[in-house]
Amino acid sequence: MQQGHPTKDTDRTGDRPSDLLRRLLKVEPGEGGPLVWSCGFFFCLLAGWYILRPLRDSMGIAGGVKDIIKWLYLGTVIATLVASIAFSAITTRFSRRRFIPFVYRFFIVNLVIFFLLLRVLPESAHVSLGRVFFVWASVYALFVVSVFWSFMADLFTNAQGKRLFAFIAVGGTLGQIYGSFIAEHLAKPWGGENLLLVTVALLEMACWCVIQLNARTTQGVPAATPLASAESAPTAALGGGALAGARQVMRSRYLAGICLFLFCYTLTSTFLEITKLDIGFEQFSDSDARVAFFANVNFWAGVTTIVLQILLTSRLIAAFGVGPTLGVLPVVTAVGFVVLGVSIVRLDPQAVVPVLIGFMAVRRAANYAVSRPAREILYTVVSREEKFKSKNFIDTFVYRFGDLIGAWLYPVLKALGATAVSLLAVPIATGWFVVAIRLGRRQRSLAAGNR
Repeated sequence: MQQGHPTKDTDRTGDRPSDLLRRLLKVEPGEGGPLVWSCGFFFCLLAGWYILRPLRDSMGIAGGVKDIIKWLYLGTVIATLVASIAFSAITTRFSRRRFIPFVYRFFIVNLVIFFLLLRVLPESAHVSLGRVFFVWASVYALFVVSVFWSFMADLFTNAQGKRLFAFIAVGGTLGQIYGSFIAEHLAKPWGGENLLLVTVALLEMACWCVIQLNARTTQGVPAATPLASAESAPTAALGGGALAGARQVMRSRYLAGICLFLFCYTLTSTFLEITKLDIGFEQFSDSDARVAFFANVNFWAGVTTIVLQILLTSRLIAAFGVGPTLGVLPVVTAVGFVVLGVSIVRLDPQAVVPVLIGFMAVRRAANYAVSRPAREILYTVVSREEKFKSKNFIDTFVYRFGDLIGAWLYPVLKALGATAVSLLAVPIATGWFVVAIRLGRRQRSLAAGNR
C-alpha cells in the first residue's frame, strides 16, 4: 500500500452508517435538525395519548356501553365544534410561536384538574366523571395531532413532505408503542389516574420541541433546502376570523374532498371502535383489565406500523403517487370488515378477540404508516391559513361528526344482524377509494401550480 494515497475503504465516506441512514431516509443537508425535533415532538404527543386512550375507553364504558355511547359521541361533536371555533379565534390573534405551546399547556392544566378530581371525588362520582373525561379526551386526541401536522405542513415543502413525513410518523409510532407499553404494564400497579401525570410530563416535553423548531425556522436553514415557512413569517398572526376554517372548506372542492375522505374513515372507524368497546366490556369485567386489553391492541398496531413507515411509505408515494397511497386504507378496511363479520357469525365470543386485535392492528398500521402521511401531504399545497384553520376544522369537527353518525347508526345495524356492519362498510370503502384517487390527482395539479 503506497503512502499518500487514501485506501478505497477510507475514501468511501458514503459507507459510513450516518450516510447509509441518510440515503435510506432521503434526508438532504439542513433537514436533519428539524427532522429529529419533529420526530421527538410527535413521539411525546402520541406516547401521551396512548397512555390516555385505554384509560378513556375504560372510564367511558364503566357504566355500560349500550345506552350511553351515542350520547358520548354527540357530546364530543358539540365540544369539538366549540373548541374548533376557539382555536380559530386564537390563531387569528396570535402567532404560531405563541399559540401552539398555549394549546398544549392548556391541555396540561386540564389533565392536572382531572387527576385531582379522580383523587378527591368519591367512587360514586367516577362514572359521571369518566364520561366527561371520555368527551374531553376525544377532543384532546384530535387537537394535539391536528396542530402537530398543521405545523409540519407549514414547516416543510410539498417535496420534503413526500420524503420526510413517513419518517416523522415513525416518531409517533414509537410514542404509540411506548405509551401503550406504559399503560398496559403500569395501569394496575400504579393506578390509571396516576398515569395522567406521565402524559403531563410528555406534553411539556412536546412544548420544548416546538420551541426548538420555531427557533430553527426563525434562524433560517441552508438555501439549498429551505423549509416551507422560512419565507412566511412564523412570528405573525394568521388573521381572518373565527369561522374562517369552515368557510374555506365550503368554498374549496379540494378541501371538501378531504372532508369526504376523512368522513369515510371516521364512519368505518366508529363501527370498529364500538365493536371493540362491546367486546372489551363483555369479556373483561375489571376496569384495569380492560385498560390492559385496549393497550394491547394499541401496542401490536404500533409494532406493525413502524416497519411499514421506515421501509414502505416514502417509496410507495414516490412510485405510485399520493392518490393510490391514500387508497390502501379503504382496501384494507373492506377486506377486514368482511373477515370480522364472518368471524362474529361463526366463532364464539372469546375466539373473536384475536381476530379483532389482528384487524385493528393491520388497519391502524395502514392508517398511521401509509394513509396518514399521504393525507398530510395534501395540505402542503394550500395556503397557510388553510393549513391551520381549515385543517383543524376538518381534523376535529368533521372527524367527530363522522364518529357521531357511526355511533347512531351502529345500534340499528347491529339489531339487523352481525354482518350488517360489514355489508355497509364495504360499499363505503369502495366510494372512499374513488375519493382517494381523485384527491391525489388534484394534489398533483395544485403542486404543479395549476389552481
